[in-house]
Amino acid sequence: MAGRYGNGGQGRRHGGGGGRGGGRRPEPEPIRGVRDDARLSSELLRMDGDSYGRYKSLKGDWDFGDFTLTVQHAQSDPFAPPSRVRVLVHDAGIPKSAWADPVRRRATADYLGRRARRLLRGSLLKIDTGGQEVIERSSCQVTEGGGIDLRIGIDLPGRGRRIDGRTAERELCATLPDLVDDLDWEEIDTAEAEAFADSVADTVALRAQLEERGLVAFVADGAILPRRSGVSDEPMTGGAVPFESPEPLRVSVDLPHRGTVTGMGVPEGITLIVGGGFHGKSTLLHALERGVYDHIPGDGRELVVSRGDAVKIRAEEGRRVERTDVSPFVRGLPTGADTGDFRTENASGSTSQAANICEAVEAGSRTLLVDEDSTATNLMIRDERMQALVHGDREPLVPFIDIVRPLHREHRVSTVLVMGGSGDYFDVADQVIMLDAYHPHDVTERARALARERADADFTPPRHRIVDPASVNPTTARGRSKIKRRDMDVLVFGDHDIDVRSVEQFVDPGQITGAGLALRELVRGGHLDGARTLAEALDSLERALARDGVTRLGGDFGGDYALPRRYEIAAVLNRLRALRVAELR
Repeated sequence: MAGRYGNGGQGRRHGGGGGRGGGRRPEPEPIRGVRDDARLSSELLRMDGDSYGRYKSLKGDWDFGDFTLTVQHAQSDPFAPPSRVRVLVHDAGIPKSAWADPVRRRATADYLGRRARRLLRGSLLKIDTGGQEVIERSSCQVTEGGGIDLRIGIDLPGRGRRIDGRTAERELCATLPDLVDDLDWEEIDTAEAEAFADSVADTVALRAQLEERGLVAFVADGAILPRRSGVSDEPMTGGAVPFESPEPLRVSVDLPHRGTVTGMGVPEGITLIVGGGFHGKSTLLHALERGVYDHIPGDGRELVVSRGDAVKIRAEEGRRVERTDVSPFVRGLPTGADTGDFRTENASGSTSQAANICEAVEAGSRTLLVDEDSTATNLMIRDERMQALVHGDREPLVPFIDIVRPLHREHRVSTVLVMGGSGDYFDVADQVIMLDAYHPHDVTERARALARERADADFTPPRHRIVDPASVNPTTARGRSKIKRRDMDVLVFGDHDIDVRSVEQFVDPGQITGAGLALRELVRGGHLDGARTLAEALDSLERALARDGVTRLGGDFGGDYALPRRYEIAAVLNRLRALRVAELR
């Protein structure tokens, strides 16, 4: 894709000062007639100094020859949220080997998006590319046939409330075409792009082997688990201890590009991670939480993988619970409430954790990740002296330690648990891994020597819920759809603020927006139809997304978003305070 675009049609500056004066003027009509790069350049220069609202006349398609620029949204003033443009490159020369396979297509799109971000550094044009994870997102897609579909934000330049047409012309008619040129397959480091896709393909292939090998996770030898800081997800660059698997848990896997790789296989069942404070227990579990996602080369966790159904469980005091079957954990409340159909506006730590477990299992999770630091103690353990003082008929809570074995034995739900304060879990653990200065050791036999026999409780799978679709509504009282996020804390959905701070496997802000769009799509796409269970609705949505891609969620949405997992979609739905469950099945 040679040459530059937009060098012609400079035109005469228009000095009429359209839009000046007081009062609210109607939105300008879109520019008519020829709409190509030369015309856009001319119009922007003619607008210089005009009222800011004239930018709205640019909306629609502009033909740049090798690509189409679509102005989807023009902001109303310089202080409004950024304008949005779409760049559809008809043929970027991307070979079929880079886009025919869905995994490589996602990886190639991610690579090109990150390259675009680097090329746009210092520009007013901004593209969302996320962090260390390779996630399907709306901002960069590789199209059938080897084209590129970019969604870009731009703060259209102004001087006060007047158009800065010369800067806008430079950004849209020079910087943007330069970007398209530099994304052409002939212009990029194709070996680097292919190695990026190879790395992602290896991660996906490794994750696909876990179940057949009886594993819930794998941590490669040499992996770098510690992060740079508490506010950076990039790898620690100095002093990090490379992971080295303990011999009894070491396994070898064959991958399509890296060949044979060794590392620690975490078996199905109950795995306990123990050790002193600051020795790496939570760091390992955090890596396993993120192991449900693929990572960019150089992250250090490219071959740290968990099953795709792994869900982090924690207590979440104050959350709303809507008709969730928590009876495996809560029985015989003094109030007489039916815990098989449990509802509360303000859950305690223990009942919220019980609900989180049951909701995760309902949504299809077969791997639970638990860190004692973020759990409710009274749901995790009750020692002999407490049992002697508070007899079983006076305690409605069944601790997790009594249920964790039946969960796996009868329902194939495995648990990986970080525990530093109680040895009682030695009684139920299938394997025990001790972290000592970030070095893992298999201490299963030593732990078994300290274990005691204990009785298990029953775990009956929670009943499935049928959601009233009318209760999942993004429309505000004023009649407009509203889906947006506030940082990583809140999803605004219609008139409701959904607290997502405790949904710990959101790794990208765009996933929160994507989850809001997924709630809308569950209803709009007929997946939540008042007859399907929640799990069946999630299955239906997953099939639609596999067929149509992430853009199914927000083809009419003006912002950036990324694809969330079904488990985070369910978690957000469960935290919607307007949610109503019509029936339990």
